[in-house]
Amino acid sequence: MGEFTAQPLEAGVLPDGIRSGFVDGVNGLRMHLLEAGFDDAAPHARPCVLLLHGFPELAYSWRKIMVSLAAAGYHVIAPDQRGYGRTTGGHAQDPAGPAPYRLLNLVRDAIGLVSALGYRSVAAVVGHDFGASVAAWCALLRPDVFRTMVLMSAPFAGPPQLPFNIAESADENPALPDIHQALAALPRPRKHYQWYYATAQAAADMDAAPQGLKDFLRAYYHHKSADWAGNRPFPLAAWTAAELQKLPTYYVMDLQETMPQAVAHEMPPTESVAANRWLPDHELSVYVGEFGRTGFQAALQWYRNLTDPQLSAELQMWSDCTIDVPSCFIAGSSDWGIHQRPGALDRMRLQACTRMSEVHLVDGAGHWVQQERPAEVTALLLAFLQRHR
Repeated sequence: MGEFTAQPLEAGVLPDGIRSGFVDGVNGLRMHLLEAGFDDAAPHARPCVLLLHGFPELAYSWRKIMVSLAAAGYHVIAPDQRGYGRTTGGHAQDPAGPAPYRLLNLVRDAIGLVSALGYRSVAAVVGHDFGASVAAWCALLRPDVFRTMVLMSAPFAGPPQLPFNIAESADENPALPDIHQALAALPRPRKHYQWYYATAQAAADMDAAPQGLKDFLRAYYHHKSADWAGNRPFPLAAWTAAELQKLPTYYVMDLQETMPQAVAHEMPPTESVAANRWLPDHELSVYVGEFGRTGFQAALQWYRNLTDPQLSAELQMWSDCTIDVPSCFIAGSSDWGIHQRPGALDRMRLQACTRMSEVHLVDGAGHWVQQERPAEVTALLLAFLQRHR
C-alpha cells in the first residue's frame, strides 16, 4: 500500500478530551497516537498509562475508556502499533518480510514511545488481544519501566520453553502429532486461524473481501462479540483436533474457507446493526477507512512471527522467566479467546504471573471487552491502578 504523509484523525470522530498526533523517531517509526489527560504546561505531572491494541484494531479501539482514565488523573496514551493505522516508517507497512514485527521489536516500539514522551516509567501497560502479548513481554523484560500490567482477552502462558534434561534421553526429539494434519482430517475438515493469517493469501482475501470491507469487518466484530448467541465459551481439555473443533469458525475455520467467507455466515441483520450501540456505523467507518487504506498485510506479519518457530526462537532466552509486577486480567465472559489455548488461563494465573491477584470476566462482553462494556472495564482498571499507585 506504500507510505503516505499521515494527518491526525479528524476531531469529529474522537470523543471530547482525546487528541490525535504523532511522535517521530520511535524505533524508526513516525508513530500515531491518541492522548487523553495531556497537560502541555506540565507534561509529566500525571502518571502515564499505555494502551496497546490488538487485531484488527487501532488506537481508536480505546476511545471509550480513555477520557474516564484521564479524569482520574492519568495521562493516557494509545498508539497505532507497527503495521497499523497512521503509524508509518520503519517498514510499518512493508509487506516484504516479518522481521520488523518480532515481539522484541514491538516491545522496543513501546519503550521507545514512552521514552520519547519523556517518561522513565509508566503506571501500567494495558494490552488487548495481540496487544496483550506485547504488554506481557514489556512487563517481563522491563519491569522497571512497566510497573504494573493489565492483559485483556488473551492470556499469557509464559515464554516458550527450552527442551530440558534431554541429553541422556534415548528419544531426544519425540515427534509431536501434527495438529494441522489432524484438523484437516476431521469429518468436518478445519484449519487454525493463526496459521491461516500467516499465509501469503490471507491479506489478499481480506483486502478483497467479496462482501466489501465494511460488511467483512461488521461480521468479524459481531461474530466475536457477545451479540453472537453462539459465544458461550468453556475450557477445552487439550490441544487436540477433537477439542479444537469445538471452537467457533473464526478461530478454527472450515478448511476451504477464507476469513471473509467464515464470518459472512454470521453477518448480523440490518435491524441488529442499526441497534448496535458499542460499534455503530459511524465508528465502524473509522476502521473501514484505515484498513481500506493500509490493507491487512503488515498487521498479519505479527502472526507470521507467532507461528514460525524460527522467527520466535529468540524468545526461548527467557524460558522459565516470570512476570513479577502486579498484574490483572480482564475479558468478556462471552469471549472464546480465554480458552483458545487450553490451559493458558491457569498457567498465566498460577505460573507465568507471580503477582496476578485478579481475573475478571465481564458479563455482556465478548472479545472486544473495552468497547462492548467500557464502563465496567474502566471501573476495573481504576480500582487496580488505585491499589498499586
